[in-house]
Amino acid sequence: MVALGDADAIVSGVTRNYSTVLDDFRRVIDPKPGHRVIGISLVLARGRTVLVADTALHDMPSARELAEIAIEAAGAARRLGYEPRVAMLAYSNFGQPEGERSEKVREAVEILDDWGVGFEYDGEMGADVALSSDAMSSYPFCRLSGPANVLIMPAYHSASISTKMLQELGGSTVIGPLLVGFDKPVQIVSLGARDSDIVNMAALAAFNLGG
Repeated sequence: MVALGDADAIVSGVTRNYSTVLDDFRRVIDPKPGHRVIGISLVLARGRTVLVADTALHDMPSARELAEIAIEAAGAARRLGYEPRVAMLAYSNFGQPEGERSEKVREAVEILDDWGVGFEYDGEMGADVALSSDAMSSYPFCRLSGPANVLIMPAYHSASISTKMLQELGGSTVIGPLLVGFDKPVQIVSLGARDSDIVNMAALAAFNLGG
C-alpha cells in the first residue's frame, strides 16, 4: 500500500523476523535516489543523544560504503536537529595499531575528504576517544570540535553487539534500528515489540527520517 501511495508509512515486524520484513520492503520500495539505505540506532544516555550506524544492513562495508553510511547518518542527525560530529570508529586510533579493518576506515575518511562533505568527521578512532573530550585531547590534530554524536561502526556485528549490550545493561535507552534512505517512510520493530516501541517507530515513520 505504501509503495502504491495508498498509505503514507508502514511499521512492521511485531510478528515476523526483522530480516524477512526488510527483504519484503526491498522488493517493493526503492532507495531514495542518490541515497544508501542504512540502519541507525539512537542511544540516549546521561543526557546525550548519539546516533550509531550501520546497525541493520551492511555486514562488512567497504571504504566507499562506510563513507556513504557516514553521509546518510549525518543527514539523519541534521533532520533530528543535531549538528553532526561524525567519528569513524575502529579498534585503533589514527593508525595505531595497524590493521586491515582500520585501513578501510582510514580510506573512508580519505574518500570523505575527496567528496568535500559539509559536516565534521574524523577517524579512525576508538569509541572512548570519540565520546570523551579528555581522551580526544590526547590527539590535538583531531578535526572534531567536540565529542562525536554520530558513530560509524566498521561492521554490522560490532554495531549490533554494542547497541544490544547497552540496552541490556541498563542506563541507556536504545531506539532502533531506524531505517534511513528508502524512498518511502518504512520502519521495522523487533519481534514482540512493546506498545511504546511501536508508537516510537510510528512517530519516526511519520516524521520521515529518511529525508
